[in-house]
Amino acid sequence: MELQRKSRTVQPAGPLDGEIQHYFATTATASSWITSISVATVHFGAPVGSALSAYFGHRPVVMSGGLLSSIGMVAGSYAQDLLQLYITVGFLTGFGYALTWTPTVTMLGWYFEKRRPVANALASTGECILTFILTPSFQFMVDQYSWRGAMLILGALQLNLCLCGALLRPLNRHVPPKELEEKEHELELLSQPHIDSRSSNNRSDSKKLDPLKVKIIRYVDYTLIANARFMVYSMFGVFAALGFFAPSLFLVPYARSQGVEEYQAAALMSISAVLDLLGRVLFGWVANLRLVKTVHQLIITVILLGIVLLLGPLATTFTQLALFSAGYGLVFGATVAIHITVLAEVVGVERLGSALGFFMLIRSSGGLLGPPLAGIFIDKMSDYGTGFLMAGVALLVSALFLLVLQQMNKKGTGKGKDVNLENGKGHEDLKHRNFNFRKS
Repeated sequence: MELQRKSRTVQPAGPLDGEIQHYFATTATASSWITSISVATVHFGAPVGSALSAYFGHRPVVMSGGLLSSIGMVAGSYAQDLLQLYITVGFLTGFGYALTWTPTVTMLGWYFEKRRPVANALASTGECILTFILTPSFQFMVDQYSWRGAMLILGALQLNLCLCGALLRPLNRHVPPKELEEKEHELELLSQPHIDSRSSNNRSDSKKLDPLKVKIIRYVDYTLIANARFMVYSMFGVFAALGFFAPSLFLVPYARSQGVEEYQAAALMSISAVLDLLGRVLFGWVANLRLVKTVHQLIITVILLGIVLLLGPLATTFTQLALFSAGYGLVFGATVAIHITVLAEVVGVERLGSALGFFMLIRSSGGLLGPPLAGIFIDKMSDYGTGFLMAGVALLVSALFLLVLQQMNKKGTGKGKDVNLENGKGHEDLKHRNFNFRKS
């Protein structure tokens, strides 16, 4: 039995990828690049979505993204080779998702403060519900209408994003130009604490911010790149992305390789989606109680998620795989429910739009390399369990960056108190200048 299992051909990553792999007679690694390009485009396009929404408004940008994602999926249903699928489903649909996701999450952070963890959790449950409903029905659509017909139906469903975008109530949270100048000047002073306050005063009086620079910061706050805490959190995102996407791609084919029936294997994704939904709501509510710091809760959930994935290859029967899917879904939901909330705490809600864009852009390397890297291990070892092992290790590494962030938070709090005690006069001078600046 063991020899039969090892000699069995490696199955493709899912119903759609499977049909595409067989249709074009390609490898699992080549077909997985469709998903990888789409995920990477979502990440690369996030700063563009953030800047466009700041300029044109969130509603029209989200509606445009919904239209682009629909066009990409419909065009992909007529693709004649993998390159065309890379361009349509990978790039065009991915860019449409970037234009819808970033502005929507930014608006959510603006509207809620005290209940932001619960709001983020509830808003993200839509994908869990859709996964639960679409996974078995999508397998049915592929069986009945082929992969081309299934993609055509999905393209029509994507048009609902335009309707969702139309329902978004606009909210203007632009920072006034004077406050932008004040913020830039404060960042400059705080980033150079060794400079005497008098020399800082003289330099600030002689140096005025370029209006073009102020305008750019309004739409794309590039000063985030110099924020050490933000960059550490972004590195967490890179390694987390290596492990986030691989399990959803390879759970079904791994179950098939263990002899689980086709529709039972598809049901595993539904089980994971249900527990994912429960995890988001439950742990979003727990985060809202403020029993522990949100970053501490995120550290725990990421470590647990890595451990669950490392245990994945031990599951060989449908019952064991169902338990694994339930555990993975629960902890994954707990992680996704609060990671945006932690980002808002790192940079502040006023900079959340730009922070989301840059965070997604930096994280894109992990989203791009994750599925193909797992596919390489799977093709070499002829075992989908290696994909789970790679994802688990990546998540444990990402938890190390969260620990570094927590230490930076502790040191930053203590240093902030010392600066207030030692340089109280300098801060009073800064407040006095800011007051005079506002009056002028």
